[in-house]
Amino acid sequence: MPTIEDIGPYKFFFYSAEGHEPPHVHVRRDRATAKFWLDPVYVARSRHFSDRELLIVQKVVEANREKILEVWNDHFSDGP
Repeated sequence: MPTIEDIGPYKFFFYSAEGHEPPHVHVRRDRATAKFWLDPVYVARSRHFSDRELLIVQKVVEANREKILEVWNDHFSDGP
């Protein structure tokens, strides 16, 4: 499970077995989880985040989208 970065109380990560899916990121805080597609950024699914907090998390994903995509592409690239 590659971790991208922890920002505040949120852990951003993806699963190595998900390279067949379009770029996305999972976010976790305590029991709350969400999955965001990255192109464009929008919520794929969410559990236990309030609507208000989900909007905050989405803004964090949008602000860090390029970095997240860079980590995604580096991890799933066929290169050396």
